[in-house]
Amino acid sequence: MQLEHLETGLLFKNPKPHVHSVHAYFPSVVVLPDGSLLAMYMLGEAFEAVNLQPYLSRSQDQGATWEQLGPLETAVPGHETSTFGRLSITKSGEIIANLVRFDRTGRTEEGLCNPETLGMVPSELLLMRSIDQGQTWNNPEPVSTPLAGPEFEMCSPITELRDGRWIWSTSTWRDWEGQLPNGNRQLAFVSNDQGENWSDYLDIMHSPQNNLIFWESKVIEIPDDRLLSVAWCYDEASGQDLPNQYALSDDGGATWSSPASTQLTGQTLTPCLLEDGSLLNIYRRMDHPGLWACLSRIDEQGHWTNLDQQPLWGHNLLEGMTHTSVNMSETFAALKFGAPHISRLPDGDLFVTFWCYEQCVSVIRWFRFSVSPQEIPREQQTTAHC
Repeated sequence: MQLEHLETGLLFKNPKPHVHSVHAYFPSVVVLPDGSLLAMYMLGEAFEAVNLQPYLSRSQDQGATWEQLGPLETAVPGHETSTFGRLSITKSGEIIANLVRFDRTGRTEEGLCNPETLGMVPSELLLMRSIDQGQTWNNPEPVSTPLAGPEFEMCSPITELRDGRWIWSTSTWRDWEGQLPNGNRQLAFVSNDQGENWSDYLDIMHSPQNNLIFWESKVIEIPDDRLLSVAWCYDEASGQDLPNQYALSDDGGATWSSPASTQLTGQTLTPCLLEDGSLLNIYRRMDHPGLWACLSRIDEQGHWTNLDQQPLWGHNLLEGMTHTSVNMSETFAALKFGAPHISRLPDGDLFVTFWCYEQCVSVIRWFRFSVSPQEIPREQQTTAHC
C-alpha cells in the first residue's frame, strides 16, 4: 500500500494556550454539495470537562485552511451539561449532528464515568439538523431509544443505507450505579423516516458470558449487499483488550455472524470502503505506538485479510500510546489521541481527522492522501475467519 500525495495540517489548535486552556477532541468532517468542508469537534478545558461543547469550522480549500463558525447550542437552562457528537450528510444534502448530552449537575468535579462501576453520568441522545449547509440549525431533538442502555456510547456518525434507512451504531453502557439491564452489546438504532423515530434496532455483537464490551463501533455497507460492523473489544473479566472484532450481515442487519478477530490490535477502528472493494482502516494501534492505516479485504466467505499497514502519526512516541489500565475509567482519562474520521473529497482523496496531544495541547490534525494498493506477498498477509 502506498499513501500518495500525503499532506497533513491542523484543523484546530488553541491559538492562545498561554492565556486559555482549550483542548479539542472528537472531530468529524462532511463534504457539502458546493464542495466545501464542514467540521464538528468538541472544545473544552479537558478531556472530560463540564464545559466540553461542539463547535463548527468550514474550509473552502479542501481542508488546507479553516474558519471557525462557533458552537452548536445544546445547553439546558439550570443544568451543567457537556456534549459530544458526530456529523453526517444525507443524499439530499441535509446535515445531521447526532449528539449525546451529559447532565453533569451535581457532579461537576467528577469525570463522565464512575471509577467504581464504570457507569456513566445521566445522558440523552439528540439530533440537530441543517438544510442550508450548516449556516443555521434547528433546536436539539431528543431521541427516544427502542431499549434501555440505560446510557449509550457516542462514537459513530449516522449512516444512511442504500435502502433509505438511517442507522446509528452504539453500545449499551451502565448507569452511574452500575445497572446494565440489557447487558454489554453493540447495536445500531434504526430509523425508517429520516430520524423522526428510532423504534427499531439491529442487535449486532455481544458475548454469551457478557464479559466482552464492544466499544467505538462503526457500521458500513460493503459489496454484495452486505453490512460490516467493527468494534474495539475489551474483555472486562480479564481486564485486557482483544483484537478489534468484526461481524457481517447479508440480510440487511436482521442477523449477524458471530464476532471474529480482525487481527488488528487497537482501538477506535474506522473503516472506509475503497473503489476496488478493499477497506482502508484507520486505528489507534496498541501493539505499536501511534495512529496507523491498514489495507484489508473481506472475501465472499467472510474472511478478513490484512494486506499492509503503515503509520500516520505518533509512531515515534511512547507515553500514552499503548497504555491500558485495568480500571478503564483511568484509561479513558489518560488517552493521548484517537477517534479518527474519514471523508472522501470530491477529487477522490481521503481526508482523515483525529484528535491528538501536541506540545501538551489537544489539537485536531488532518491527513489527506490517496491510496495505491499493492500486491502483498502471501507470507505477509494475515487472514481472519468470520
